[in-house]
Amino acid sequence: MDLRKLDAFCDFFVIMSGTSSRHITGVAEAIEQELNKQNLKPLFSGAHLTNPESGWIVLDYVSVVVHIFQKSQREFYSLEHLWQDARRLRIPRQSKPREI
Repeated sequence: MDLRKLDAFCDFFVIMSGTSSRHITGVAEAIEQELNKQNLKPLFSGAHLTNPESGWIVLDYVSVVVHIFQKSQREFYSLEHLWQDARRLRIPRQSKPREI
């Protein structure tokens, strides 16, 4: 979600879903590893500081905040609805998963 035209605390939200607490933890760790290779460190990493059993992990890269939800938590918190004025950007799925 592009928040730049809104009076927001960051420029972008990346919102995604996983199937279980283990899955969302793995996704968060993979994101951190890939960005770490580019010397990008999170200001705040929910993958290691919060309980993944909550169903929501946040990775804060200041201008980009990544939200990784289990499906039920994503529906409950409905960030897409709360930030409905933000422009939606779609990132196409890769046809073949990259090796990390």
